[in-house]
Amino acid sequence: MFKGGCRLEFLLVLCGLELSWSCPHHCICYTAPSTVSCQAHNFLSVPEGIPPHSERIFLQNNKIHRLLQGHFSPTTVTLWIYSNNITYIEPSTFHGFAQLEELDLGDNRHLRSLAADTFHGLGRLHALHLYRCGLSALPSNIFQGLRNLQYLYLQDNHLEFLQDDIFVDLHNLSHLFLHGNRLWSLHQNTFRGLGALDRLLLHHNQLQWVDRLAFHDLRRLTTLYLFNNSLTELSGDCLALLPALEYLRLNDNPWECDCKALSLWDWLKRFRGSTSSVGCQAPAELAGKDLKQLRKEDFPNCSGSESLHQSKTWAGTDKVSLKKEPHPVPPPHSHPHSPHHEAPYYPSPPSPLPHPPPSISGEAQGSEGQPGVAPPQRPGRARNCTRQRVRGGKGKGQNEVHTLKEMADKEYSLPDFEGGKYDHTSPDGTITRRKHKCPPRTTVRPPSGVQQATNRAMFSQPLVHLSTILGALLPVTIVHILR
Repeated sequence: MFKGGCRLEFLLVLCGLELSWSCPHHCICYTAPSTVSCQAHNFLSVPEGIPPHSERIFLQNNKIHRLLQGHFSPTTVTLWIYSNNITYIEPSTFHGFAQLEELDLGDNRHLRSLAADTFHGLGRLHALHLYRCGLSALPSNIFQGLRNLQYLYLQDNHLEFLQDDIFVDLHNLSHLFLHGNRLWSLHQNTFRGLGALDRLLLHHNQLQWVDRLAFHDLRRLTTLYLFNNSLTELSGDCLALLPALEYLRLNDNPWECDCKALSLWDWLKRFRGSTSSVGCQAPAELAGKDLKQLRKEDFPNCSGSESLHQSKTWAGTDKVSLKKEPHPVPPPHSHPHSPHHEAPYYPSPPSPLPHPPPSISGEAQGSEGQPGVAPPQRPGRARNCTRQRVRGGKGKGQNEVHTLKEMADKEYSLPDFEGGKYDHTSPDGTITRRKHKCPPRTTVRPPSGVQQATNRAMFSQPLVHLSTILGALLPVTIVHILR
């Protein structure tokens, strides 16, 4: 019994020694979770002898040149190879790595290009680091299937253009870092599919042109950095598609504060989040001023109709952006990749503020004797009112009539948001949310024909007496005239 226990203990020691012997030279290995740390040892290639079931592998700050199939085990969960000299990654290097959650290839400045299928099959990957890799382009389907990716680091590369729908599979991406590149345009479908995106950093690029629908899928975006680019204008339509936006940075762009800036100026007046200054560079009389601080009088050469059309267009876009349509129909592009040949813009039809329907004014008139008509139900909303109808409208005073009309005007003049909810800005600037309010019902009155018949009955008796008096006076009058 004792001898058997000694033998078991000896076997365990041997197993422990075998595990320690399998650790690569100059590396440190741990268990639970199994970890191999080979950082900062000037390795020119991936060291041999990495245990086959290692979960965490740290190879940063070496001089590794190539990554090939078989260098790592498919059981790897975390792999750090940043700050090396990687120039080539064999496309099949990470194939079958179904457990990989974090891959850091950042700061490999001579990588420059990646095969389209390099990351295919990494279904559990939640963080991918490709910053400072010298990348000048990305294959259109390089992120295909990465549906659990949450963090994508692409900053400080040489990217000039992003393919349409390149991020379309990244349904759970929350952080996208694209700053420090050479991007000069953002198109309608550049960010399509990023419905969960929270932060989008685009500063320190060369952006000259942003499509009015570039952010149409970013309903949850709270942070947008566009500072230090080459933007001279940005449509208010573009920012109106970001209902969750809280932090916006637009400084250090050569803004032209002329008529093209009206929609952005109007949107900034309504924005309640945090924003930077928007310094004007042109025209000369406004140079150095903040667009946010300008007044309507500072746009003297802009026609009122132009300003009104722009305001209506992007105000209507607020509503369009909340529709549950998969994607808006892209406008035709004659030169889709050139900001100097901007594609014609086909805005959605202007949506003027709704006015009270005729029934509301008819209701006020009805209180003065004309028949009232029940107000129609608002289109797209089912009435769900349970309060009782108002009775006894004949005795309604003048103040009550004006109060009722004022309530109706508020009801029909406020825009709709998300199935019956809408905001109302009070005189003190606060916003109160009202939901599912029904239009006031009209007092029930008899039909017009019945009302007219009743009026004739009321006047028939006095007319009989008047005809009798005239019949008696007529002979006396004739005799008096003959005399």
